[in-house]
Amino acid sequence: MHDAGAESGSGPESGSGPESGSAESLGPAGPSNPARPRGPAVTRRVVVLGGAAAVTLGSGVAALVLAVTRGGADGPASPRGGAAVPTGGPGQATGGVGLAAGLTPIAQLRGDSAAFDVPGGPRRGTVPGRWRGAPSALPVLESQPGWLRVRLAQRPNESAAWIRSTDAALVTSSHRIEIDLTERRLRLYDREVQVLDAPAGIGVDDHPTPAGEYFVALFAPPPDPGYGDFVLVTSAHSTTITDWDSSGDAIVGIHGPLGSEVAIGRDGAQVSHGCVRLQRADLARLRVVPAGSPIKIRSGSTI
Repeated sequence: MHDAGAESGSGPESGSGPESGSAESLGPAGPSNPARPRGPAVTRRVVVLGGAAAVTLGSGVAALVLAVTRGGADGPASPRGGAAVPTGGPGQATGGVGLAAGLTPIAQLRGDSAAFDVPGGPRRGTVPGRWRGAPSALPVLESQPGWLRVRLAQRPNESAAWIRSTDAALVTSSHRIEIDLTERRLRLYDREVQVLDAPAGIGVDDHPTPAGEYFVALFAPPPDPGYGDFVLVTSAHSTTITDWDSSGDAIVGIHGPLGSEVAIGRDGAQVSHGCVRLQRADLARLRVVPAGSPIKIRSGSTI
């Protein structure tokens, strides 16, 4: 969702749409949603919680709409690079992926993938190969020979599933983002070295930014200059808003200040309906973070 903060008068775009992640259907393709025939690119919307300066609709509700095509986002491409992941050897997770410290394995899906609760168990649904118009790049939580457990972008928050390792190419990311809701700070790390510590505009009490373990889902074009050069769309969904602007969801985004530069200041502030707002220069520093990189949002004390 694009973050419509307190100043914009709209709320996060969390929602209960087809991608809400039921046991039968985890995305556009699955037992309840058969795969659609491939055809011409179809324009889709990705709605992120609007900000205080979000576009006002005829009903007086502020909203932010991102146009996304099935072939990819209409805007800056999501970084999908990274080194190939080695397997076996020191540091491997239960007989699977082995990594150096500070690296996160990311599964770049080759297409729709069958989802399982346990390796080799009954199929529970389908993990979509594309989500909101962008290729699915999912952080790997653990692995077993022939299997990967990945974080999902669909509801419920922090959901995960096992997929066959042959359904994905593995790369790594050295970046991770941590957001401290108590201190109202966003911190970026590269190989465990902090490279950014920025004040953040977070959700108000009635529409909080949801704490939890998430990831960078994709980058989307901004609906207007107030959002900065891009919107970083996360896998987090609002816990108080279920249908933003009739989009069927309310997804937490990280974007520009939407006119709240002074409010964010040096200490951060509660100014949004769930999204995270940054000063423009700070937002620009996130452009190098590959899709699939982990995001931790915590409500406790110092990260």
